[in-house]
Amino acid sequence: MSKIKIKLKSFDADLIEEVSKKFVAFAKSKDIKMSGPIPLPTKIERITILRSVHVNKDSREQFESRTHKRLIIFENLDKKMLDALKRQEISTGVQVEIKEIN
Repeated sequence: MSKIKIKLKSFDADLIEEVSKKFVAFAKSKDIKMSGPIPLPTKIERITILRSVHVNKDSREQFESRTHKRLIIFENLDKKMLDALKRQEISTGVQVEIKEIN
């Protein structure tokens, strides 16, 4: 019996919401006490590139990538439930990090 912290990361906001709903549905079906999904701050990375290398220094192009994050905490989870949780089918494009908290 321990607390499990699951951190989800994705570039696609809709995809991360779908995966977090799967974890919530899993917790409700197994009657597991949980907190979340808690939205964590979105990391925005902006890159500015010159369009032309030699001339027109004022002509630039900007790109950005957004990393969306969610945190889910499961309480009183035994090993059997943890194995079932790890076997959940997760969409490609979502990074899942599982940590045990004592």
